[in-house]
Amino acid sequence: MPRIIVRQNESIDRAIRRFKKECEKEGIVREIKRASRFMKPSEKRRKKALKAEKRRRTNEGRR
Repeated sequence: MPRIIVRQNESIDRAIRRFKKECEKEGIVREIKRASRFMKPSEKRRKKALKAEKRRRTNEGRR
């Protein structure tokens, strides 16, 4: 976890900007996004089946 010590006479906005840069450098934001997109294998199969069913229905109407 990155730690930022606010320097004397440094604005809070500047310290927050330094903190964000430190988080980006350590890859924290990237890791959070990767973890938030995680899908269980059963969810992947169900989503894939629903997508195939939808595709099948739309192609059926074109014939």
